[in-house]
Amino acid sequence: MDHIEQLAAEFGLRPAQVKAAVELLDAGNTIPFIARYRKEMTGSLDDQVLRELAERLEYLRNLDKRREEIEKSLTEQGVLTDELIQQLAEAKTLSELEDLYRPYRPKRRTRATIAKERGLEPLAMWLILQQPRGIPAEEAAKYIDAEKEVPDAEAALAGARDIIAETVSDDAALRKELREMLMREAVLRTAAAKEEDSVYSMYYEYSEPVRNMASHRILAVNRGEREEFLKVTLEAPEEKAVAALKREYVRGTCPASEQIAMACEDAWERLIFPSLEREVRNELTDRANVQAIKVFSQNLHQLLMQPPIKGKVTLGVDPGFRTGCKLAVIDENGKVLDTGVGYFTLPGNEGGKAAAARLIKGFVQKYGVTAIAIGNGTASRESEQFIASLLPEMPGVAYMIVSEAGASVYSASKLAAAEFPDFDVTQRSAVSIARRMQDPLAELVKIDPKAIGVGQYQHDLKQNELTDALDGVVEQCVNQVGVEVSTASAELLSHVAGIGPALAKNIVAYREENGIPTRQALKKVPKLGPRAFEQCAGFLRVADSKNPLDATGVHPESYDAAKKLLEILDYDLKTVKNGGIPDIVLRAKNYGEEKLAGEIGVGLPTLRDMLEELKKPGRDPRDELPKPVLRTDVLDMKDLTPGMELTGTVRNVIDFGAFVDIGVHQDGLVHISRMADRFIRHPSEAVKVGDVVKVWVVSVDEKKKRIALTMVKDRM
Repeated sequence: MDHIEQLAAEFGLRPAQVKAAVELLDAGNTIPFIARYRKEMTGSLDDQVLRELAERLEYLRNLDKRREEIEKSLTEQGVLTDELIQQLAEAKTLSELEDLYRPYRPKRRTRATIAKERGLEPLAMWLILQQPRGIPAEEAAKYIDAEKEVPDAEAALAGARDIIAETVSDDAALRKELREMLMREAVLRTAAAKEEDSVYSMYYEYSEPVRNMASHRILAVNRGEREEFLKVTLEAPEEKAVAALKREYVRGTCPASEQIAMACEDAWERLIFPSLEREVRNELTDRANVQAIKVFSQNLHQLLMQPPIKGKVTLGVDPGFRTGCKLAVIDENGKVLDTGVGYFTLPGNEGGKAAAARLIKGFVQKYGVTAIAIGNGTASRESEQFIASLLPEMPGVAYMIVSEAGASVYSASKLAAAEFPDFDVTQRSAVSIARRMQDPLAELVKIDPKAIGVGQYQHDLKQNELTDALDGVVEQCVNQVGVEVSTASAELLSHVAGIGPALAKNIVAYREENGIPTRQALKKVPKLGPRAFEQCAGFLRVADSKNPLDATGVHPESYDAAKKLLEILDYDLKTVKNGGIPDIVLRAKNYGEEKLAGEIGVGLPTLRDMLEELKKPGRDPRDELPKPVLRTDVLDMKDLTPGMELTGTVRNVIDFGAFVDIGVHQDGLVHISRMADRFIRHPSEAVKVGDVVKVWVVSVDEKKKRIALTMVKDRM
């Protein structure tokens, strides 16, 4: 089966879809471009499927490469047989390939190689024959040789058993069988490695079948072991495993068979189990890695796709104690209007608080501030309380805690240094906080996705795989929303399909010097050639272009088709520029979509996408989602009581539940068992980051700062 057929079978797709996708990928097309503008070719495969397809294709190609390397090595050794060629061709995983290569792989000096050096291989072969009347001790006596360090018959038999044990250990079919047995039946056990209390105390005496272990428990155990709080062992069905070895190698009950049985027992204990234990632990870790990256990616996608809070002049507050809280006012488009410092977080200092109150209320009155964004770093609790105390005097103003970590705000503010060279880091951070509220996507792309903190055990994961996955999520979100080329930062532009960091800087530099009045003007940007233009143009918007289609998601390659479409349906470009054509979809259906697609020369998927763009040019998919919660009051943990009903925002989804911001500066945990009135396998089936949910307080532990919540009222 070739790769196309295999991928089609694995993904449940038609071979033609897979073939088209692979050809497009191999030709250098980006995944966002393929997903959005080549739907007719791929059968409308979306970004996620295309990414998974590309990853699996890479694995299969790497498998082929390794298969060729092994075949070359076996050929050079003169041991490649027709049977081996067939076995290598049928191997479906890297583990199976390595098992087949294991007997022929150059080895370090082992007990078996030492025994062979001492001339004991013929004795091992004699034992394997298990002749009914043969006496091992008598045969072994023939190999006694003091110069070769074989002083007696028992030493000769021991060496022969070492050779047999290694032969048994190298049996590819048996290793596969035993590996599968361990994955089905082995139990992972943990115990305390030291007496002191720790976050790993629940694992100080713990066991669980490996087949049942959730990814977060695997990662927790790994970290506890690495930090030397835990001892971890794998308990295997030893008798069953050894029986499988003997079933394959022991024939009869003669004295030689007893030697083979001893060699099988040694092979399991000394060679096979330690090796497979490592493999199983690695496989568990790989499985946990995949799951954790998947959860992290889902959370990041939801966070980036949170609806922007548009049309509000916003005050950003970067909380601090000794140096005060830096303030920045930005207009509806993110332009800085004013800055200041307020000293209102330290106890006492009534004069400073009064001055800060006048400053903030002055900002509200002068600039029409209606939203306040407060960072959740140091002194954010005190800042929230102070801001909330002013709200009765500022009608129409509400606030929101911006949830990313202080380090993320700091890194974003550093990126703003070029834009605000006269601002210090905290001033730039206040601007970043405010912009983060107005447009989460545009601001969060400036931060390393791993620093945003919406995953679990992220530092324990394979960093290259995590980075690739999260970069893919950012790329998907940026291109799904689209980017206004006249105002976008270089960081945002760098995630547009076909544009990297260097080309993004070229676009910004060219824009500052010449402006970019149309999409066609992008072709004048240095090093932005035809290929890059093809990939990026549809995702870049030019709102003030003389061509209204430049402000839509219609790709320039389809402009002629779009104009013909408008003509057939009795519209013109002016109607597009004046806010869109609300009834164009209905009119197209009445005309006949298939007929219309044929007349303008595009497929149905492209036609339907075009109609949606003309219906509402520059539409933002985030606008269709529930808006974030803006608060006008503040609660404290001591105000919470069991049974209290609250509205909160989901901040993080993990394998065992979700953390929800309920406005008390300490997120509460909704365990998976309290998320729905039905069985769910993962919290993501019930909630996603950014969801606004109704919850009830189950319990509050002020000392440990833990809040337990439920989304099902009768599960208290």
